[in-house]
Amino acid sequence: MNRFLFVSAENDAIAGCKAGGMGDVVRDVPRQIAERGDAVAVVVPSYGRLHPKGTYQGSLVVGLRNQEYELELYQVPPKKELKGITHYVLHHPEIEAGDIAHIYHNDPEEPFYTDFIKFTIFCTGVAQAVVQGAFGKLQVIHLHDWHTSLLLLLRQYHPAFAALQSIRMVYSIHNLAIQGIRPLAENYASLENWFPTLNYPAEAVRDYRYTDCINLMAVGIRLADAVHTVSPSYMADIMKPSNPPEFIGGEGLEADLQAAHREGRLFGILNGCNYGNIREAQAGKLYANTIRAIFRWLQEESKKYKADFLAHTGEKVIGLMEAPPAFVCSSVARLTEQKFYFFKNSPEVFRGLLARLEEVNGIFMLLGTGAPEYEQLFRQMSFDHPNFIFTNGQSEDLIDSIYLETDLYLMPSLFEPCGISQMLSMRNGNPVLAHATGGLKDTIRHMETGFLFGGDTYPAKLKDFQVVFDHALDVFFNQPDQWAAIRENARGMRFTWAESVDGYYRDLYALQPEG
Repeated sequence: MNRFLFVSAENDAIAGCKAGGMGDVVRDVPRQIAERGDAVAVVVPSYGRLHPKGTYQGSLVVGLRNQEYELELYQVPPKKELKGITHYVLHHPEIEAGDIAHIYHNDPEEPFYTDFIKFTIFCTGVAQAVVQGAFGKLQVIHLHDWHTSLLLLLRQYHPAFAALQSIRMVYSIHNLAIQGIRPLAENYASLENWFPTLNYPAEAVRDYRYTDCINLMAVGIRLADAVHTVSPSYMADIMKPSNPPEFIGGEGLEADLQAAHREGRLFGILNGCNYGNIREAQAGKLYANTIRAIFRWLQEESKKYKADFLAHTGEKVIGLMEAPPAFVCSSVARLTEQKFYFFKNSPEVFRGLLARLEEVNGIFMLLGTGAPEYEQLFRQMSFDHPNFIFTNGQSEDLIDSIYLETDLYLMPSLFEPCGISQMLSMRNGNPVLAHATGGLKDTIRHMETGFLFGGDTYPAKLKDFQVVFDHALDVFFNQPDQWAAIRENARGMRFTWAESVDGYYRDLYALQPEG
């Protein structure tokens, strides 16, 4: 039996530990591994809140800042107990909950300041736990995004963790744009402050643009035994230089990625989607679940500042319950530049979309929270446009209803490493209109399972988006047989974790499954 350790900032297998798609991956891949007869431990930070319901496993003493830091390891109960998978959290008072999903911190004046500190403590604690045998004898350690790449640096250059060199360590890139860049020295949240005696070559850690800084995303790419991107097209994209907004590629790290590819260490394997034992919404509850979510948010102290807006949204939704629209378009996403750059940078395009929907008695529903400037844009748009329903919060019931009852799902992402929303919508037989980039290009076939827009220039992309949107409406209202065929084709698509994890074993883990 092979033993794996997954190290991540998120794990949706335990309650309250997800901010995005990475949490889904860290929940689902261990299940596939366990089904093959292997064992998986998953460890994430406690964020000062996930450990109280856990079982204390012991303390871990590590040297940081020329001091001793003592961390506590807890085994925690998952949402669903599954044979072969064990879940852990590491607790230390300085590993704090952030303001983003109670996980990440937003430090606008010094990006990654607080997160660097807490993930440095976390990674060092994990390294010590592995050395002490807390997770058993491991064959593979699977790291996720920059938050965990410090383990590779410790394995390579820290004498206390030389034992990690006998374990295969693989590194998944979920979002290359977020790189964890911090000063090398002369700052509390710097590498040399936390590891004052660590001897390492600067080229192993240095950022190309800010040469006095460490780039933790680059560390993962440079030092891992295998590097994984979450779709084949995203792998191809990130080996080319970025030219925003026309093209988002390697974000300054294309040379490292090209080197990993030449060395046979870079692999693009598409994420999967669950098709069994899924949480299913009840049909016909879209507007009722919207109202329930709004009432729940109105009772939360943190939402008081937008109480007037929530009430305004509720009033619009009650009108829809009395007179349902003929067409529902929707999106569920974090409100960021990646997801909605086209709408924020070119609001006239978004207004045109809403006007076109108004002509056919259609609405656009958007659920999400995120960057304040995006939330404010969409709140104002909702006040200005009666057929734009912006639910500015998070509700699992409402999300499930949106995926079930939408007619056309929108994903105008500037870039998309893989994407899960398109798979969830297609699973319900609802076509997706998406930008032809990354994993969206790998999962949607234009006019067969959905709709894709693109273009070589920014204006060309905007124009094509409008053309394709109009065409999708035409097919829906005037070509019902073709729309039905696209729906059934979308419903029939399968992006299974079983197939993805076959690729993991072959390319990332260099193992044969024993099950």
